[in-house]
Amino acid sequence: MLSQKIISPVLVLLALSCVNPVLSQDEQGAEAEVEERYSKFKDVKRKFWFNTYGNIRISKRLFWIAQTHLRFEETSTTPYVGQIAQIYNRHAIGYIYDKKTNFALGGVLRLNFNTDPDSEGPNLLPEYRIWHQYQFAMPVYSAMAYHRIRIEHRWSKSFGVEDEFIFRNRYRYMFRLKIPLNKPALQPGAFYLAPESELILQSGKQVIDSPVEDVRLNTTLGYILTPRLTVAAGFMYSFGQTLDDGSVYNQNYTFRMHVYFSPDLRKVKNKLPSVHFRD
Repeated sequence: MLSQKIISPVLVLLALSCVNPVLSQDEQGAEAEVEERYSKFKDVKRKFWFNTYGNIRISKRLFWIAQTHLRFEETSTTPYVGQIAQIYNRHAIGYIYDKKTNFALGGVLRLNFNTDPDSEGPNLLPEYRIWHQYQFAMPVYSAMAYHRIRIEHRWSKSFGVEDEFIFRNRYRYMFRLKIPLNKPALQPGAFYLAPESELILQSGKQVIDSPVEDVRLNTTLGYILTPRLTVAAGFMYSFGQTLDDGSVYNQNYTFRMHVYFSPDLRKVKNKLPSVHFRD
C-alpha cells in the first residue's frame, strides 16, 4: 500500500517531464516563427495629384464644401503621370461655429481605376464614404496653425474577380502651419510655406495587424491671389501598412498641385471671415 502511494506521484512526475519538453518546443517554435517576421518596404511609387478645394459660403453659418481630385500614378514608361488612378468627388455641408472653428458632414464618391497591368479584374470600381470633420485654427505670430480631425466610414472593393465590398473606418489627424514669406500676414499677394503632417488610422473586421494606413509628410508653397482664390504646389512623402499584411509597407512620392476657391453667394458686404479653412 505504501509502495503504491509512492509510485503514483512518481508516475505523475514522469508524465509531466515528458509533456514539458513538448510544450517548450512548441513555444520555442512559435517564438522562432514570430522572430522571423520583419518589416518590409515596397519600392517607392511615384504619383501626381491635381486637387481643387471649394468653400462656397451660402449663409452666415453654413458653407458648401466641393472638392475634386484627379490622381495619377506612374507606369513602367512614364513617371508620376503615366495613368489615371483615382477621381475624387467630395462634398459636404459645413457649419461655422466661429472664425477659428468649423465642422462638416458629407459624402464621397471615389472612382478607382485598375492600374495593375497583370490584373484580370474590372477596369473601374466605385468607392463610397461618409465623412465628418472638425477643424480648429490658432494664430502663431504672423502664421496660422490648423488642426483637423476627420473620420470616414468607407465601403471599398479590391480588383480581384471575386472580391466583395468591405467596410472600414478611418481616423485622420492633420497638423498644418501656414507661414507668410513676403507679407506680414496671410493676405493677397503673399507667398506662404505650409509644412503639414497627417496620421491616418483604420479599423474593421479585415484590419488584423495593419491599423496604420498612411503617414503623410508634406510641404507646400502657396500664393494668395485674392481673398477668394489661392494656388499652391508641393511634394509629399507617405508610407503605410498594406491591408493584407501589416509587416509590408507602401511608400509614395507625390507631387501635388492645389487650387482653393471661396465664392460667396450672399448679398452682403464684408462677406468672408478673416480666417479661412482649407483642406
